[in-house]
Amino acid sequence: HVQLVESGGGSVQAGGSLRLSCTAPGFARKKCDLAWYRQLEGKRRERVSQITATGMIIYADDVKGRFTLSIDRARDTVYLQMNNLKPEDTAVYSCGTFGNRFCEARGQGTQVTVS
Repeated sequence: HVQLVESGGGSVQAGGSLRLSCTAPGFARKKCDLAWYRQLEGKRRERVSQITATGMIIYADDVKGRFTLSIDRARDTVYLQMNNLKPEDTAVYSCGTFGNRFCEARGQGTQVTVS
């Protein structure tokens, strides 16, 4: 079972920025979608952003214009640049791949705290 690795979380003040990274070995070669999720304790996990196997990038409405997803295919790594962070962005952020039976994988998550 492939494990994804996230990094880049931390604590920032409102208005600050963080960049998260997700390393997903082979996900592009296997034609997987990759999504960033966030979850606050006791709340439902929500999808923040996604890159499809065809390269389309999708954002949740409340992060459009603030978050940017980018990809380094040579490193099988997807980044989530988060600018103008708000306290309501505080959550555990994780990445996951899906799309076919070779794609199912999740990361452990990284904490983002905005005060």
